[in-house]
Amino acid sequence: MRALKIAAIVVLVYVAIVVVFESLLGYVQPESESTIVITTFDGDGNSQSRVVSPVEDGARLYVSANHRPRSWYDRALANPEVRVTAEGTTTDYVAVPVTGAEDERLQRDHAHLVFFRILTGFPPRYFLRLDPR
Repeated sequence: MRALKIAAIVVLVYVAIVVVFESLLGYVQPESESTIVITTFDGDGNSQSRVVSPVEDGARLYVSANHRPRSWYDRALANPEVRVTAEGTTTDYVAVPVTGAEDERLQRDHAHLVFFRILTGFPPRYFLRLDPR
């Protein structure tokens, strides 16, 4: 019984760490030279901006939903016309969901460290390819 209580406490502490980390990351949205801001739009034209890390693979630009809070990703799927601001320049793109062999290659070639996956609660990762408009 004692082992079960300890295991339950460990699981609850882990869940709390993931929730706090994800919440702070969503609230703070840390920007750096290695991040971009993606702006998505809903059906009424309302915009929402989110700091994300770009994945450059050859001549193509990708972004990925690496966390469970991913409303920006869902909005990009619903309305794929997005705007990206990087280094003070804003460019329009079409967000294309990545599937199949392209997704497998990106998952393999741009894998996250195990520590990051643990800290974020092992969320599934979904890539979008950003094609210039």
